[in-house]
Amino acid sequence: MVEYDLLHHGDREVGPGLVDLAVNVRLPKPPDWLHTELVSALDTLASYPDPTAAASAVAARHGRDVSEVLVTAGAAEAFTLLAQAFSPRRAVVVHPQFTEPEAALRAAGHAVDRVILSEVDGFVLNPSWVPDDADFVVIGNPTNPTSVLHPASTLQSLARPGRLLVIDEAFLDAVPGEEESLSLQGIPGVVILRSLTKTWGLAGLRAGYALAEPAVIERLQTVQPPWSVSTLAGVATVACCRPAALEEAEKLAVAAEADREYLVSGLEAAGVDVLGDPRGPFVLVRIPDAASVRLRLREAGYAVRRGDTFPGLGEDHLRIAVRDRPTTDAFLSALSVAARR
Repeated sequence: MVEYDLLHHGDREVGPGLVDLAVNVRLPKPPDWLHTELVSALDTLASYPDPTAAASAVAARHGRDVSEVLVTAGAAEAFTLLAQAFSPRRAVVVHPQFTEPEAALRAAGHAVDRVILSEVDGFVLNPSWVPDDADFVVIGNPTNPTSVLHPASTLQSLARPGRLLVIDEAFLDAVPGEEESLSLQGIPGVVILRSLTKTWGLAGLRAGYALAEPAVIERLQTVQPPWSVSTLAGVATVACCRPAALEEAEKLAVAAEADREYLVSGLEAAGVDVLGDPRGPFVLVRIPDAASVRLRLREAGYAVRRGDTFPGLGEDHLRIAVRDRPTTDAFLSALSVAARR
């Protein structure tokens, strides 16, 4: 099996003075209303955190019972908890995708098989490619870094007795209408992971949650460290689950979709291969000698995400985050120069 740097993430691409197109957090800081709520909670930090209100808010937001919710320190914590709470006989991760699930499984001592989706097929999943005897399956939707959105029916077909199906929906709130989400379904054996950090500019706060049947949530709770979810993360979770916040998130998703289409159009006009059918707030491209292009972009003041740390991708792949149109225009100009040199 080819070795990849599974612990490499987009934040390692960013540096002083660089315009960040490497990290998929969409806001440069939390919105004012969220900032105000977080500041108002600072005087409560002498008390130990209690995630009860946050769990109730998540349950109401998704129409689930509170026993089906576990609030976590970002979605990434949930991958570690799952790897510690379960002992799969055959774990399968569908790649290319976020590498933390496989890293967490391997760190917990589990062997991991990979199902590698093909660029030729647009990184579209055929459910038959997942081995029948896999009892622990992980897939992203929309998938990072391919930006492909898998149909809910395709993912639901992967659920079966004796299998834990983990669907990483960290970027699903960036899809207008949250199309293809299974978060409302409550399907036995299906775990949905969500993140608040991407939409609301909260990467440094670590706020996310898991949705699953009560028996799965109970097992995760047994391995979650006490007080792992901070008071401020709990406050943010409650605030971001309110109807007004959900309406704002939908508007942000619609804007991100338009900005992504603008980016894709500009890339294609420049002769850059945009791969798959991107639906998330980022796109995957293939550029000859992308490793050198990425370094030249850094010299020009732009950070993009290298692709060769994702299983199934190579040195000619780059992931580019969606930004506003002025930023995109300036980046495309810099890319035109970097790709010619």
